Amino acid sequence: MRLGVALFGIACAALCLAPSASEKNALESSGMAAFRNRDFASAERIFLSLTAAQPSAHSWKLLGMSYVAEEKYKLAVPALERACTLDSKEPMACYYLGRAQFTLVRLEQALRSFQFALESRSAPRGRVLLGIALVYEAMLKPVDAENFFHDAIRAGERDALRDYGLFLFRSGRASESLSVLEKAGATADLARVREALQQRSSAEPAQPAAPVRFRDTALPMIVKNGATGEHHLIETMIAGVAVFDFDNDGWPDIFIANGAPFPNLEKVDASYSNRLFRNNRDGTFTDVTVKAGLAGSGFSMGAAAGDFDNDGNVDLFVTGVRSNTLYRNRGDGTFEEVTKAAGLESNGKWSVAAGWFDFDNDGLLDLFVVRYVDWDAGKEPFCGAAEDTLFHRPGYRQYCNPALYAPLANALYRNLGGGKFRDVSAETGIAEHPGKGMGVAFGDFDSDGHLDVFVANDTMPNFLFHNEGGRFRDIALDAGVAYGDDGKALSSMGADFRDFDNDGREDLFITALSDESFPLFRNRDNHFADAGDAIGLSARPFTGWSTGMFDFNNDGWKDLFVAAGHVMENAEMSSSRKSRQPDLIFLNRGGRKFDLQMLPGEALHRGAAFGDFDRDGRIDAVVTRLNEPPLVLWNLNESGNWIEFRLIGSRSNRDGIGAAVHITATAGQQWNRVTTSTGYGASSDRIAHFGLGDATIVSNVEIRWPSGKIQRLSAVPANQILTVQEP
Repeated sequence: MRLGVALFGIACAALCLAPSASEKNALESSGMAAFRNRDFASAERIFLSLTAAQPSAHSWKLLGMSYVAEEKYKLAVPALERACTLDSKEPMACYYLGRAQFTLVRLEQALRSFQFALESRSAPRGRVLLGIALVYEAMLKPVDAENFFHDAIRAGERDALRDYGLFLFRSGRASESLSVLEKAGATADLARVREALQQRSSAEPAQPAAPVRFRDTALPMIVKNGATGEHHLIETMIAGVAVFDFDNDGWPDIFIANGAPFPNLEKVDASYSNRLFRNNRDGTFTDVTVKAGLAGSGFSMGAAAGDFDNDGNVDLFVTGVRSNTLYRNRGDGTFEEVTKAAGLESNGKWSVAAGWFDFDNDGLLDLFVVRYVDWDAGKEPFCGAAEDTLFHRPGYRQYCNPALYAPLANALYRNLGGGKFRDVSAETGIAEHPGKGMGVAFGDFDSDGHLDVFVANDTMPNFLFHNEGGRFRDIALDAGVAYGDDGKALSSMGADFRDFDNDGREDLFITALSDESFPLFRNRDNHFADAGDAIGLSARPFTGWSTGMFDFNNDGWKDLFVAAGHVMENAEMSSSRKSRQPDLIFLNRGGRKFDLQMLPGEALHRGAAFGDFDRDGRIDAVVTRLNEPPLVLWNLNESGNWIEFRLIGSRSNRDGIGAAVHITATAGQQWNRVTTSTGYGASSDRIAHFGLGDATIVSNVEIRWPSGKIQRLSAVPANQILTVQEP
């Protein structure tokens, strides 16, 4: 449930439908008339005048409810606080305050307000008990929540039975929720729970997955976002990371994008430089940024690695707030900047992420650039809270909601060969869809041989661009991935597009804000259904940024990694959520259930990319942290055999990006795809990794190259990195 939407419904029920008995003067009457006509801006102005003329609990309540109707919840709270404080018996005032605080995830405050409402008997008892139940659920106190759901039902609250049924569903008790939802007559919710149950395998539940241990080491740099206290939106959005073998020694290296200071957004000294770290093959890395020529300029955001000219040297594209940069790898440890010559200038549009893929299967990697919003530092609105002298609370500033900024269309550049690209966004249909993109992932969800594009949009419907052989059509709504399971747009951030349940169909995993969901869209014959709640992806307290779907414990099932950290570095001032959060791994139990593992260490995590840094068959990670050194997470898992494929294309692009690899071993079949585009602003190593459990031989390997060529291998020994050349 979207709490703000629910609260607006309550406001309308109170003020839109029934005339107020206390309309004692023309000012209040005109305000009520505007409210009932849904002219909420006029109602706000009138009620502001009313509070100046009659500063009563009633007038403050009316003003608070007009703010709620406009979704100005941070303004609604102080108005409703005044109403509740002036007269705790003002009908519904303390209850509305609790709901507004709940919407802003100020859970402890909401609980106190609901308790005031109970004590003062200023609201229906059952409704208040239901509010307390929802607060306890959000606080991750399921026993207390269930007790209050029961109390609300006994008190006769109409919505309590339905909300209790959904609570059971969210708690992993989906079968129990069926009978409750049937009693409640909640037809739509009942259908959703039944669909979730159908997604579960009929097999017995898998055994708990083996936990994963990491050893972390810090890279010698600080990710600097240039924050000044003015809370410019770009500050919270870095930093992207790329894992790629820039020097062709077989050991993956690391690139980190870095910020720049305000107001000029230029890298004024080396502390703001982007960084390239060469893998020393001994568990350490050396900073080779200056020699490589990758210090960069401007406020950088993300990175995408790929060999665009098929010369055997992996090149690098870096996105930024005002400009993007293409670096061509010379093959001697250095890069040359070729952006303008290649035709990839960004014209000042803020690009967050990018990804390489061959959308027309001509053997040359094309470039998809993800753009965010139209941002101008000089026009940054104030968001946060002004000083409240009545309650002696200081003001504070926070990053603004993306809804306050205009969207931008993404861009697609076709590789023409010879180091040249052409913008084909308009002719391919990409430019028709403005969005607020953050993550991009590629997959062939309908197995037609053409790579499709998923874009995770922030507070807007996601895009799923179906590749129709040269033109793209957004089918996200029809495919079921545009919205969360409540039919509302998510604050989507990172994404990965892989087969998590080993059925041969590529699924989608998306990260989002705390108190939203992390959808895991299961591919059911080219239509997707969110399996997240049904299989245990409970992530309410966490905000997820970059992500990756990899088998970290080598048991044959891909797990889910999430780099977590609140958008706000001062989230505690406006909500009950923590700013600094741990990274997460959801361990895959046979495609039917996930176990949450929280990694040690809390921070404002952002970027994450993946590769096998020590070539031991265990997937490692590198994670960026705002205003702290990035961490390399060395996988210490001791169980499971493995195999990794490094493909070299001939007719296909040399990186083999887009190739589908299908293996068969004693534990069953698995599928993976060669891609570097993972998570948020990130680029991972292009190896196709498989955990094998106890299997020591891969009996069959089938590689479907982007060119259409099918290559088969048999009886391949485990525990090796196998290089395969396209025939």
